[in-house]
Amino acid sequence: MNFLEIINKCLLELNYRQVNSFNELVKNDHKRIKTIINIVNREVCCANNWNFLLRKAEITIPPDTAEIDNLINGRISCLALDGQKYEYVNDAQVFLAGNGREHAYSQYSDKLLFKKSDMERTAHVLYYTKNCAIDVNENEKAEMTAPTDSPIIPMPFSEQILTYGTCLRLKSNPSYIRFSYWMSMYKEALANLKSTSSTDAYDAPFVRLFRQ
Repeated sequence: MNFLEIINKCLLELNYRQVNSFNELVKNDHKRIKTIINIVNREVCCANNWNFLLRKAEITIPPDTAEIDNLINGRISCLALDGQKYEYVNDAQVFLAGNGREHAYSQYSDKLLFKKSDMERTAHVLYYTKNCAIDVNENEKAEMTAPTDSPIIPMPFSEQILTYGTCLRLKSNPSYIRFSYWMSMYKEALANLKSTSSTDAYDAPFVRLFRQ
């Protein structure tokens, strides 16, 4: 389901007239719906280490180099060099002072820090991407901006999560006649996403829901 289809699903739930193109989305509520869909999408993606966000990358570390640009667009889950998993150390000052540990790395700003070696090395990285959407050519992007963009959250969960989550945010009034229904459908979709997001039945993420 693409961005325009999700918007129309929200409009249907809200008893608003549906549209055929982005050019018709001119009202304030239209603009709010577009913004809220991306907010809900990003919040759900950032809430947990979902398997559908997991990516793999390689980073080359030149000889006699202890500091490289961090080109990973996301949160590192695992970093390994020469078949050895490296431990993340939160104290970047140790590495900046040249006292970094073996089999460890750190980070500051947009840099990754390692103990210096006289050999070129390749780091193999597993990470959770910050991107939350894909375009029509399946290129990842931060958020949905074009009508043909789609959320990274897999179907059929994305349809329910983004539609009902957006309606909840737009109305944000528990006394509204459809609020309880939207909340129950939103929770159900999150629970279903949680239960199917891991191949291991005992290693699934959990979801915390907050009402604003």
